[in-house]
Amino acid sequence: QVRLMEFGGGLAQPGGSLRLSCQASGTYFRIDTMGWYRLRPGKPREPVTLITDDGRTNVADAVKGRFTISRDVTTVYLEMNGLKPEDTAVYYCYAHVAEDPVMPWREHGEVWGPGTMVTVSS
Repeated sequence: QVRLMEFGGGLAQPGGSLRLSCQASGTYFRIDTMGWYRLRPGKPREPVTLITDDGRTNVADAVKGRFTISRDVTTVYLEMNGLKPEDTAVYYCYAHVAEDPVMPWREHGEVWGPGTMVTVSS
């Protein structure tokens, strides 16, 4: 089983900073894409920022210039600066596990973490 676990959620003041991390564990071939989604009150789930194993990134317009994503082999990070009340949400770690071309029966596909709550007070 591939497992994801988020850390670093909590309360922050407007204009403040927070750092999230997500670690993958288990047995798998390779994580080719990893990143963050969020669920804000009264709104549908939305992608925040993603990063591939070759360093390509995608950043939502709402957080561009404020949030920065980075990763190593098993862990993805989200550095959040200039936090706003509208950033309040449950942040979910996401990973796409690539299929092993030699052993395709190994687990692959989408994996989600349980989420971590970020609250920005005003």
